[in-house]
Amino acid sequence: MMDAVLEPASAFVPAVDPDTPRVLMPLARLLSWANRGMLFIGMVALLIASFVLTYSVVSRYFMHASTDWQDEAAVFCLVGATFLCSAFVQQLRGHIGIEAIASWLPPSANRLRMLFVDALCVAFCALFAWKSWTLLHEAWVDKQTTSSSWAPPLWIPYSLMAGGMILLTLQLAVQLAARINGFGKRMKGPR
Repeated sequence: MMDAVLEPASAFVPAVDPDTPRVLMPLARLLSWANRGMLFIGMVALLIASFVLTYSVVSRYFMHASTDWQDEAAVFCLVGATFLCSAFVQQLRGHIGIEAIASWLPPSANRLRMLFVDALCVAFCALFAWKSWTLLHEAWVDKQTTSSSWAPPLWIPYSLMAGGMILLTLQLAVQLAARINGFGKRMKGPR
């Protein structure tokens, strides 16, 4: 018999921030849905990477086989899982944060700090997304491949990076809009 209490599936589905502006609510819901899809894809990619790496170790040890392709396949899966799931982690606000500064600041200054950090993150991720798309375009047009004997096309990891960074940038932008909207509500006070 199982003594453990299982969490309902909804415990892992973050709610849309109620401070999200009404005009962005459809986008926020769409991102929530897309993030859950990317989470599933990321889980599958991690499983595939673990099987590929396990096969690589076994085939090298017992069959003395060359395993050029396994390392790159596992890296591609890990790149995909990392970038495609980043917006889901951001939706949960599951990133690592340093609370030392937050504990020193008064609540109003801390809200301004969080607003500034969110804006900086949107700018950085938008730049990273743009660069990922330029790398993808270059790899596609020039038919770039890796330097291994397997030589898979580089547009594969670059497309995973670009797609993940677009999702992350959109997620951050929606959260920034919600923070600005919430900040404005707090500044006006109750009516």
